[in-house]
Amino acid sequence: MTHEDIAGRETKVLTRSSVMVCAAAALALAGCSSGDDGKASEPTDETVVTATVSGTPPSPAAPSLSPSSSSSGASASPSASVPASASPTPVPVTGPDQKLVTMTVSGGFAGVNREVILRGDGTVRTTDSGESAVRRTTTAQFTTLRTLLGDPALADVPAFAIDMGSADKFQYTLQFDGRTVMTDRSADEPALDRLIGALEKWLPTN
Repeated sequence: MTHEDIAGRETKVLTRSSVMVCAAAALALAGCSSGDDGKASEPTDETVVTATVSGTPPSPAAPSLSPSSSSSGASASPSASVPASASPTPVPVTGPDQKLVTMTVSGGFAGVNREVILRGDGTVRTTDSGESAVRRTTTAQFTTLRTLLGDPALADVPAFAIDMGSADKFQYTLQFDGRTVMTDRSADEPALDRLIGALEKWLPTN
């Protein structure tokens, strides 16, 4: 046997050994990826749990600041900044002879001339066609008349509000709080109308 024959046999042996090793490796890989029935193995519960536990939980979001904590320098509430509407308060009395209000009624078809005076002692003096009378108010009536006089809306009433085109209307002249107001009630002045209506009730009925 020649040297070449010996070398050829050794080469064949090595080639067969390599083929057997590769086949064994392939079978080993197939066994790892397949179950006993040849199907692909499914992940077990243990695998799922392991994946869940090993997952990194998301970092919690930073808490947002509440409006109260982020607006420490905010201005006061609207209710505190808006002034409340003034409510009427009874005008003060300085003495029993004080004339709180004097109202004169004139004009009309018959040309009347009547007067009402409210004094600080709670009396009401009326004059009608030259005849005078004095009556005393109750505490509640006196407070009501003084409260009507203390209505802040009276400050906005014009001094003269008479419709010159209507000569047959009654004309009212009121003196109170150091001012004189003349009106025929043709203009819409609720505060003044309430005061006139309350004083007219003290005039004698004809």
